Amino acid sequence: MTNLINILSYLCILLGLWFWFWGTAALVTRRSVLFKLHSLSVSDTLGSIAIVFGLVLLRPKELPLLILAIISLALWNTMLCYVLAYCSSSTRKKQ
Repeated sequence: MTNLINILSYLCILLGLWFWFWGTAALVTRRSVLFKLHSLSVSDTLGSIAIVFGLVLLRPKELPLLILAIISLALWNTMLCYVLAYCSSSTRKKQ
């Protein structure tokens, strides 16, 4: 049973790393800046949550702290994405 949990944990961590690299690869495309920011922030959020979930499987005694990390990642990355999108798309009055 422990072997299965270790394998699942390492698969989650590898999936998280794959999401990180996948989001970074979107930066070299010829899409708009907002599309690049969106794909990077979504893939970083999913990758980080997958890595932390893999750590939950490895260290179940640290569950409350790692759940807090997952919630913080989801909230922080979502709010940061909204702020960046708002700042880059808002029209400013010229003085």
